[in-house]
Formats: sequence, C-alpha cells, structure tokens
Amino acid sequence: MPSRPEVTLQEYVVAGPEAGPYALTAGPDGALWCTLVHQGRVARVTTAGDVTTYPLRTATGGPTMIATGTDGALWCTEFKEHRVTRLVPGRAADGGAQVESFTLPTADAAPLGIAAGPDGAVWFTESAADRIGRITPDGTVTEYPLPVRGAFASVIATGPDGALWFTANQANAIGRITPDGDTVLHDLPTPGAGPVGLTAGPDGALWFVEIAAGQIGRITTDGTVEEFPLPDPACRPHAIAAGPDGALWFTEWGAGRIGRITTSGRVDGYDLPDPASEPHGIALGPDGALWAALETGSVVRIAVTAEGAQPGR
Repeated sequence: MPSRPEVTLQEYVVAGPEAGPYALTAGPDGALWCTLVHQGRVARVTTAGDVTTYPLRTATGGPTMIATGTDGALWCTEFKEHRVTRLVPGRAADGGAQVESFTLPTADAAPLGIAAGPDGAVWFTESAADRIGRITPDGTVTEYPLPVRGAFASVIATGPDGALWFTANQANAIGRITPDGDTVLHDLPTPGAGPVGLTAGPDGALWFVEIAAGQIGRITTDGTVEEFPLPDPACRPHAIAAGPDGALWFTEWGAGRIGRITTSGRVDGYDLPDPASEPHGIALGPDGALWAALETGSVVRIAVTAEGAQPGR
C-alpha cells in the first residue's frame, strides 16, 4: 500500500481572532484572497505571507465565500446584508482594490457560495431564498428558483459537464443547474448528511463533504453517488478542494485537522498545530500548495513535501 504523503505546514496571521477568516481563493494577481467574515473585510495574502486587508461597503456585511471571475476580478458574497461584491486588485486611486457591491433583487436572500460559471458570468447560491443567482460583470442579476423549499443551497462549483453543481444542505441533496436554469436535485443515500463544501475532482466527478455525517461524497455527472466514511465521524468536514497531487483535500472544522482523500477512497489526516483553530475554507494556491483559512485569525499553507502515492491513487 502506498505510504502516507508528508506535508509541511506554514501558518500566517492575517487578522485577530475576532475577524473570522472564512474562505479563500487564488486571485488573478498571484496572491490568495480571504474573506474576514466578522470584520467586513477581505485580506490579500502573498505566497510569502505578506498581508493587506481591504474594507467592503460596510463592516457588517458578513463576506463569506470568494471566487475569481473570468473578468479578472474577485467576487464575494455578503451573507448578512444580501449583496454580491466585486473587487478589482490595483484599480483604486490609492493602488488598492476597487470595490463595487450589488444588492440582490430578492430580499433577505443570504447569498453564500459563489463560483465563476462556464458562460462568463458568476453564479451564487441564495441560501435563504431557495434560488440560484447569476450575475454578469456589469451587475445584472438573474435568479432561478429551486424545485424544493428550505433547501439551504450552500456551495457552488462549475462541473466538467458545463453545468453548475451545488450542495443543498437541508434538502440532503446535490443539485445541478444548467446555464439556462434547468435544475435537478440528486438525493444523498445517508439521511441528514448535511452537504456543504463541493469541488470538481480530477476524475471527472464532483466531490463534496457531508458535515453532519462525517463523510466525503462523490457524484458523477449522471447523478451516481458514492460515500466514504471518515475515521473520525465527528470531525465536521467543511470545505474541499482538488490538490496538486491528484487527490482531494478538505478541512475538518470540528477536529482542527486537514484531510486528504484519494479518488480510490484512501483517507489521511494532518493535525494542525492548534486543535481549536477551526479550519474553514481551503483552496489550491498559485504556488502549487493548498491554503486553508483558520477562524482563529490565520491562514495555513499546506505543501506536499514527499509523495507516498501515485496521483489519484
């Protein structure tokens, strides 16, 4: 059996613990961008660990998920004040980020997940409104209702089939929506699994975490679901990303750990220095390492330093 890969962890403080680093993405400028959910700011972190933070429209908007659009801008959801915000690095008069916010047509929508779509627009979930939203670079919003009520649509990602896929946390399902708005939900085998994070995998499938069931899930584009129980059922997996090694990497929010699962289902775990660090978002950085946001006020760089397995095995 292949040995467990070795990793090197490097932690960088981005804000005080009250700021709440939540999600992060690789930006168009070769840096990482991270939401500070409790501070109404977004942090830019270079791969060397240098940090600059930028205020959004208000300090109380609750910036949550963040993604890089095809227009060269960063886009984030503001969950508490029901906005989607666009940031362009280096465009402000002082050389900082130009910030523009768009209030959604549906009141109290609570936008959450966000991703660049295959059509040049940005797509997002409206967790409290049972809708999926689409926004163009000029701020035009279109909303598509889901076929069920109370779904709590959460994270969204573009799939290999040219559609958008999303987790329906309270409907216990994985959803698929085409750029034309046609939507279907695929029920999960485990009741009450609570899917949250989701990403396109290296194997042509979508991979997701089940925060309530302590499992990792895989769904093919035809809707076939496979589930992989984790060694610690109470670890509360939260976010997931495809790694540089052909495996999937995920945060274990309840255990202070980073997990790795191969496409064949082998699971390994890596403890963070602080077991109470509450890792949330995870993303592949421009430097080929994984980066995760820690609620305690830091981001951590996770570099695979020794390959113990063939990619994806």
